[in-house]
Amino acid sequence: MRRIMIVALLKIALASLMLFSFSAQAEVTSCRVEYSVEGWSFLYKIYKGVGIVKCVNGQQANVSIVSRGGGLTFGKSKIDRGTGTFSSVYDIKEIYGTYVSMGGHAGAVTSIEGQAMTKGEVSLVLSGKGRGFDFGFSLSAFSIKPML
Repeated sequence: MRRIMIVALLKIALASLMLFSFSAQAEVTSCRVEYSVEGWSFLYKIYKGVGIVKCVNGQQANVSIVSRGGGLTFGKSKIDRGTGTFSSVYDIKEIYGTYVSMGGHAGAVTSIEGQAMTKGEVSLVLSGKGRGFDFGFSLSAFSIKPML
């Protein structure tokens, strides 16, 4: 009888441990950003703007965006219809920080841009449309911070 009781307690403990470990694992979610930025470049590039990040798990945040860098780049533009997709994350907080970005932009009246960037395990791909006169390719530091 005692042996049956010990086996039953061990099974309950094992089942509880398995249930706890499965519930403690965070769910992976996907997030998208809609943004607008404006700025200028002449070998050095600086663009600033705002965006809203929305995740499938319901998390959402207003963010500020700053991109600084350099390369073969010149002009002035405003991107007001930009979108981006983040790689999978466990929490929206993982998107904040500074990414290393490579991108290109071009336009005469209508302007377009595309960028790919990474920050450790989190990556982001952006594309946008707007207006301006600009052309170039650059390597930048692209920062995303929560707006208070």
